Amino acid sequence: MAEQIKTVEKQPVAAPGSAGLKTQMPGQTTTVDGISAASGGIGAGNLVETHIDDDIFEFESDDTPLCGLMLRAKRVNVTSPIVEHYQIDEEVSTVTTIDKIDKGTGTNFILPLAEKEKAHVQVYSTLHVRNVNGYTSDGSRETPGLDLQLYVTGKDTNNSPIVRCVNGPRQSPSDDYCQTPGIPKGTTIDILVNALHETQKVVPPDSVKPSPTYVYLQKRGMTQIVSDYFDSQRKRIPFSKALIAERALRKFKRATNRSLLIGRKGKMSVEDEKTGAQTVYFTEGIRWAIKRELMHSGRWTYEEFIALAKMFYTGEDVPQAAICVCGKNFLENIQCIDFSKHPEVKITVETNKLGWKVTNFHTVFGDFEFKHDPTFEKVGYSNSAAILGYDRLVHYVRSSEHSDSEDVEEREAKRETLIAWDALALKGSCHIFVNCEGAGKADNATGYRIWKSDKAPTGNDLVDGQVYYLLVDCPEISKGARQGETWLYTTAKGWEEYKGEIGL
Repeated sequence: MAEQIKTVEKQPVAAPGSAGLKTQMPGQTTTVDGISAASGGIGAGNLVETHIDDDIFEFESDDTPLCGLMLRAKRVNVTSPIVEHYQIDEEVSTVTTIDKIDKGTGTNFILPLAEKEKAHVQVYSTLHVRNVNGYTSDGSRETPGLDLQLYVTGKDTNNSPIVRCVNGPRQSPSDDYCQTPGIPKGTTIDILVNALHETQKVVPPDSVKPSPTYVYLQKRGMTQIVSDYFDSQRKRIPFSKALIAERALRKFKRATNRSLLIGRKGKMSVEDEKTGAQTVYFTEGIRWAIKRELMHSGRWTYEEFIALAKMFYTGEDVPQAAICVCGKNFLENIQCIDFSKHPEVKITVETNKLGWKVTNFHTVFGDFEFKHDPTFEKVGYSNSAAILGYDRLVHYVRSSEHSDSEDVEEREAKRETLIAWDALALKGSCHIFVNCEGAGKADNATGYRIWKSDKAPTGNDLVDGQVYYLLVDCPEISKGARQGETWLYTTAKGWEEYKGEIGL
């Protein structure tokens, strides 16, 4: 008799994706076209016309790269100074058993998973069980190196998957169904595509729920006042209003660039003598918005540089290109890496799509464009860098940059003002802040460190909650700790391989 597939009418809660965002809604119908708003109000297809003020962008853009990146980013016009900035995480592709499964004669068994992982395994899915041997087609003997596969036939009342083996043991070669194999606790299981029977058309729907963070748009302004008398004088040098405006604009853009790097998010009420109680908003700099922070000290090596490229381009969120804005000491350190034995790394000086002269490093994982940002020295980050995905930036604009000119009341002078009300926000989890200052990481970021020894970290090197990228095999961490892997240490659980979740 054929088995009946059982489904459970239970609405799952939003589960974390592979980078930790609670955006995954497997098993839930998508009933509103507004899912496109998951991109922060960007329309369907995530296509937004880039709109920039070319004059503002071109003015000494080499000295203020973050201003330039903001003006070149995808522009989203908003009507409020507080914006719900949405992100959608990548799907979860693996789950882990939290208890062992004993070998038995039953044909169905419950797959013991953590509560947050149950929703990711839907009915009709096929599952690949790592490092657990499958069996021959007649079920008579194990096949070492050929792993076990499972098929999800239903859910129990706790939403746990009910599964049966595809290539498991059989009591008799003529049996229709396999028996229950032994599966150890902590086994990693890959989620594969579903499998349908001959006449089936319907499978459980799949959707995602956007995960919002709040972005504050900061209103910025520049004012210059020039007296009529000053403007009318013949001066010993040609010190005109244009020179005054240039100096003011330079100062304004540099201050903006500093805020875009290290500004702290917040708001407060102030009292204005003409308009009463008003609210001032402060936008968050990218230093604190980036959720991956690589801690580094000393000179950079070729192996470490390639590890950095691998971290950026092979994570859960893969951007199209990378721009690395950095301090002068960081740039010098990268330039001094000995690439002579690695001709595959191409170093060229190019003009990028923003019109900047950049040093481009080509690696097998992807290209890095390095751009010196003088702001890093001004704020104490001359040894550090921020690596950003070109296509993972959003420019929220409440009020476009605009200027006004008016006579000063009861004065023989002109007042000219420049006003902007906007914010730069990061999308995705690809961005990395490389902290080489010897200071601690930001509290809301996941800390990384490149580990070069085959001995496990001890003493001050062993930090609770830090992720270690291994440049060599490290059996003291675990027998399975291999070069190129990332391992997380916590005082509560000790060592475990890191899967990429970050606290967003």
